[in-house]
Amino acid sequence: MALKQVSSNKCFEGFQKVFEHDSAELKCKMKFGIYLPPKAETGKCPVLYWLSGLTCTEQNFITKAGFHRAAAEHGLIVVAPDTSPRGCNIEGEDESWDFGTGAGFYVDATEDPWKTNYRMYSYVKDELPKLINANFPTDPERMSIFGHSMGGHGALILALKNPGKYKSVSAFAPICNPVQCQWGKKALGGYLGSDVSKWEAYDATQLVKSYLDSHLDILIDQGKDDQFLSAGQLLPDNFIAACTEQKIPVVFRLQQAGYDHSYFFIATFINDHIKHHAKYLNA
Repeated sequence: MALKQVSSNKCFEGFQKVFEHDSAELKCKMKFGIYLPPKAETGKCPVLYWLSGLTCTEQNFITKAGFHRAAAEHGLIVVAPDTSPRGCNIEGEDESWDFGTGAGFYVDATEDPWKTNYRMYSYVKDELPKLINANFPTDPERMSIFGHSMGGHGALILALKNPGKYKSVSAFAPICNPVQCQWGKKALGGYLGSDVSKWEAYDATQLVKSYLDSHLDILIDQGKDDQFLSAGQLLPDNFIAACTEQKIPVVFRLQQAGYDHSYFFIATFINDHIKHHAKYLNA
């Protein structure tokens, strides 16, 4: 599959690049950011996938998170895809910020008119890694995933639905229990229809209840003054309770007053997350 380079910038002796390609899964052009650390010039590196939140493109993380120095030091390739298909000419795709464009929710839609293009789960799970492994110096056996908000939800469900695929998982302010919050009800209802049992297949709190492999060390950072936490959109307590019941290790850090839902919060703790993943990816 042909890749078209959109941009390339040297950064901490590596390169932050953006590529565009035609996605077979999403049936549209997609962009992704990829950071190639200096180590990638001489050997294969593990890959860490980042999933962004509502309204984001591939640009938000690579320009705001400040992850490059740590990724260079630990020799990690970091891939940041877009959050949804774009320009599919679906009626209503641009009507709201929390559904449609920029809000793919990392599910495979089953409802018209979304089911042809909105297949972000399969794109992130299958198509994107195949593309990355075919075109860059990766070690396909060493792969981890993390994300923020809607992307934190995406990272958690991908890890929980595919035991052993990812060496580690972490999240910033993830949507932990989408079947119980307004964002989730709107998105899952729109993409998957009215049968709530289908929603539960993409809900981390539900998935962890039947997760059998305890070898998953989960790290979650949550800001105490996150407006979406207080609005009941994130519901981390439900997820932690389910993990505790299943004896799944989870480190949940409620960061002090003042930390919110923004990339300033992410940038503050990003090095901890890179280090968390490097521990497993470089083991």
